[in-house]
Amino acid sequence: MLQTDFAKVLETPFFTLLQETVEQQGVEAYLIGGFVRDLILQRNQKKDIDIVAVGSGIALAKAVQKKLKGAKPVQIFKNFGTAMIDWEGVSLEFVGARKESYSPESRNPEVVPGSLEDDQNRRDFTINALALSLNKDNFGAFLDPFNGLKDLENKILRTPLDPTVTFSDDPLRMLRAIRFAAQLDFTIESKTLEAIEHNAHRIEIISKERIAEELHKILATSQPSKGFYLLEKTGLLNYFLPELIALKGIEEIEGQRHKDNFYHTLEVVDNLSRNSDNLWLRWAALLHDIGKAPTKKFKPAIGWTFHHHEYIGAKMVYKLFKRLKLPLNEKMKYVQKMVSMSARPIVIAEEEVSDAAVRRLVFDAGDAIEDLITLCEADITTKNPQRFKRYHDNFKLVREKIKTVEEKDQLRNFQPPVSGEMIMQFFDLPPCREIGLIKEAIKEAILEGIIPNETEAALDYMKKEGKKLGLSPNEEAL
Repeated sequence: MLQTDFAKVLETPFFTLLQETVEQQGVEAYLIGGFVRDLILQRNQKKDIDIVAVGSGIALAKAVQKKLKGAKPVQIFKNFGTAMIDWEGVSLEFVGARKESYSPESRNPEVVPGSLEDDQNRRDFTINALALSLNKDNFGAFLDPFNGLKDLENKILRTPLDPTVTFSDDPLRMLRAIRFAAQLDFTIESKTLEAIEHNAHRIEIISKERIAEELHKILATSQPSKGFYLLEKTGLLNYFLPELIALKGIEEIEGQRHKDNFYHTLEVVDNLSRNSDNLWLRWAALLHDIGKAPTKKFKPAIGWTFHHHEYIGAKMVYKLFKRLKLPLNEKMKYVQKMVSMSARPIVIAEEEVSDAAVRRLVFDAGDAIEDLITLCEADITTKNPQRFKRYHDNFKLVREKIKTVEEKDQLRNFQPPVSGEMIMQFFDLPPCREIGLIKEAIKEAILEGIIPNETEAALDYMKKEGKKLGLSPNEEAL
C-alpha cells in the first residue's frame, strides 16, 4: 500500500468519529503499531487497534466510548495508563504517549508522560513504530521515524534503538522478534539477532505464562520450524524447552548412526501444520520424541534403540506442562495420549493390518483416532521416495480399515454392553474381583473379534466366563 493511500483508507465513519473526538478533546492522537503494519502488508486485519494520545489516553477512551453505539464500558488499567473498549468484536486500546525506564530485575518499566517520538522510541521493532495521524490538520499522515516501511518492504526485523538495550530492558521482545519472523516470514537483522543471543539469559525474568503465549503463536504459524530454529540458534530454547535441545546431535558407534531427532521433530511439526490447525496436536508433534533422549542406547547386535520412548515421553509431558504453566487438564491429557500412542499406528502400518489390532487402536484412541493417524503420517520424514510412498499407502489402508471396523463394531468411546451391575445381579455378587475379570474378558473378546459389540452376545459370553470362575447364576435374574 502506498503512503498516499492512508488518508483514503481512514475515510470511514469509525475513523472520522475518532478524528472528531480527538479534535474535541484537544489532544494529539495517532494510530500506531500492529494495525498500521498490517494495513501496509495487506494482511487480514486483526481485531485490535492501538491508539496513542499525547495526553490522557484514558480520557480519550471515555470520550470515544460515549459516541460508539453498542460499545461496552471502558476498561481502565491505571497502573499502565491504558484503557480498552470492546466494540463490535474490535478491541480498541488507548494509551498515553510515554517514556520508559527499566530496572535489571523486572520488565515492568517506570513510566512518565512523553511525546509521540518518545513513544515510538520505546516500541519493540521499527515495523511496529509506524503511526498514522488522527489529527485534523494532517489526518492520515504517515509517521515513520526509523524507516520501518523500508524494513517492511525488505522483510527485515530490527529494533528502533540499540537492540542490546531493547532486549535487556524487556526480554519478552526477544521472543516477539522470533514470533514475528515466523509469522511474517521475515529475517531478523544481524545485530538484532546477535543481541538476542547475548541477552538470552534475560528470558529467565519473564513469566512462564508469557513465554507459553509466544510459543503458542509460533506453533500456530504455517511453518513453525522457522521459529524453533531461531529459538535454538539464539540459545533461548534451552531456558524453557531443554527436552528439545537434548534431542540434538548425531552419535556414531561402530559405524552406526541415528538421525538428529531435533531436526526430525521440527520437520514433523511442519508436516503436521500443513494438515491440522489443532494447536494441541501441534504440541504433540513437537513433543512426540522427547522420550528418545533419556531412552537412547546402543546395542552392538542391534544398533541404536529408543525402547519405550513414547511412554517415557508421555510422562515427561506433565512436568513440561507444569513448568510452562500450560493447562494441566484435558488438553494436557490429550497431548500425553498422542505422545504415548504415537508409535502404535506406525507398527500396524508396517505389518499386516489385522482387525484386532485396529479395534484396539480405535478403542484406545477414541475420538482422537483421526488426529493420531494425522500425527503418524506427519512423522514420515524419510527422503527415500519409494519408502515414503509405501508408508503413506499403508496408512491409507489403516484409515480404510479403521472406517470399516468402526462402522461394524462402534468402538470409539467404547461402553461395555454388559455393566458391572448386570454381572452382580446375574450372579448375585457383591462388589468383588470376579466382576472386573468378567468385564475385562468381554472387552477382550470384542476387541479380538470373538464376539460382536452387542448386548446379547456379551451376555452369553458373560455366562461362559462366570461358569469358568465357578459362579452360579441367580435364578431370579434369569
